[in-house]
Amino acid sequence: MTGAMLAGAVVGLGLFALLRALFPARRGLRSRLSEYDEVARRAQPGKSGARPQILVRPSKPARAEGEPERRMDRVQSELGRELAKFCEDRGWELRSTRADLAILGRDYESYLASKILAPVAALAFTPVFVVLVMFAGGISLSIPLWAGLAFAGVAFFFPDLQLRQAAAEAREDFRHVVGAFLDLVAMNLAGGRGVPEALMTASQVGSGWPMLRIRETLANARIAGMTPWQALGVLGEEINVAELADLAAALALVADDGAKVRQSLSARAGSMRSREISAIEGRAGQNSQTMLIAQLSFCLGFLVFLIYPSAIQVISF
Repeated sequence: MTGAMLAGAVVGLGLFALLRALFPARRGLRSRLSEYDEVARRAQPGKSGARPQILVRPSKPARAEGEPERRMDRVQSELGRELAKFCEDRGWELRSTRADLAILGRDYESYLASKILAPVAALAFTPVFVVLVMFAGGISLSIPLWAGLAFAGVAFFFPDLQLRQAAAEAREDFRHVVGAFLDLVAMNLAGGRGVPEALMTASQVGSGWPMLRIRETLANARIAGMTPWQALGVLGEEINVAELADLAAALALVADDGAKVRQSLSARAGSMRSREISAIEGRAGQNSQTMLIAQLSFCLGFLVFLIYPSAIQVISF
């Protein structure tokens, strides 16, 4: 039965590959435009085809076994680029995933490569299960095969779960900092400063990574020729923090129409703090209910331990 299922799966994969080869998928508009821009850039005289690389992250210290690590990094980067191109050709934007990666500062291509390498690494342990079954004896070999496939399926979705959990925690910390940033901006506006000066002065307070991200965004806005509130709005859309986009819209009203939103910013900061307090109280209540259920389970187990001997004696008669 297992052999027939495996044979059917192999035949199905072969037919699927044949159909994909005969009828290839249509490339997306974004990939075609990017290819056109690449060809046009290479055709310009006096410019080389290679793009300058900007080092964003600090390099890792050199190790004795650095060559295998560099080879693994090259394989991961090549695989990630191919997967990113595959997604772009089919128009898969994955906006929520990109927002989670943006707030964590992780690479999109490395994330795609991890979703393929994790199941492959999980399948690599299948021979270990097979060897254990052979030593145990009396167990069908299909059990470790199916267990390996199930483990690979779990490993495929594990990066998504880890990414969402880490991004949710980082986004909560960022919202907490945005609430304090709103108060600081409102105080600077009340002191007579303009909107750009108020934003830059407020961003200088604090040394956490959210405030550092806001400070870098405001500094890069000058280089890119954008207004500070526009840069904050782009950052809010990039990392999926609606409060930051609302702040950018409110500051745009101040700059364009001369609206006075100092009280509005303070009210927004207060409402954000109220939501955070409500969320913390909700989590505390949930934890209390969890502890109560655990205590009731212990009590129920203890009662069963006390009643079991008497119940056995009654049933035996």
